[in-house]
Amino acid sequence: MENVLILGASGGIGSALAAGFEGRGADVHRLSRSVDGFDVTDAGSVERHLAGRGPYGCVVVATGALEIDGAAPEKTVKGLDPAAMLDQFALNAVGPALVLSHAHRLLDREAPGVLAVLSARVGSIGDNRIGGWISYRAAKAAVNQVVRTASIELARTHKQAAVVALHPGTVATAFTEKYLGRHPSVSPAQAADELIAVMQGLEPDQTGKFFDYSGAEVPW
Repeated sequence: MENVLILGASGGIGSALAAGFEGRGADVHRLSRSVDGFDVTDAGSVERHLAGRGPYGCVVVATGALEIDGAAPEKTVKGLDPAAMLDQFALNAVGPALVLSHAHRLLDREAPGVLAVLSARVGSIGDNRIGGWISYRAAKAAVNQVVRTASIELARTHKQAAVVALHPGTVATAFTEKYLGRHPSVSPAQAADELIAVMQGLEPDQTGKFFDYSGAEVPW
């Protein structure tokens, strides 16, 4: 993974991933909305910023948000706001899908490669036992399906690639600070180290799967 692209590189986990890869000697390329105007929800922006790029040994989609425009996760389905739900899908599902539509040229056809999308365990349908957070959960479940579908298609041309969804754990960032409570969390640097270790250990036959920060497979 000598050549790495981090999308969402100005965020807590994205910036830590960029630093972590650089610390391992990788040539890291960064894109973010705040620094580069890279808007993952806009197809034109994605096209402009990704055109002519690649191939990379590793691409990480670290964009996303739990709270958008002040809309907090719903405690129950009774609190559903259709506009807020659409915002969640635009950023957390459609955005990564737009990136994956360029995966065929972002990854090398003839070499091993990884394309990882940061998802969340709460997007697991099989692991959902408490309800709540319906918009965020549904958007992450959707992006998991996007990853799974794209992995099947990409495997036809990029036989050495692994396209996966990753759960980074509970990371202490601005993204989560209002929701940590008493839940144990890790620093962005620790989360990045764990995720990089998982990505470096991936094999092509693991494409299309969902893994957590320890490398354990998460149920869809």
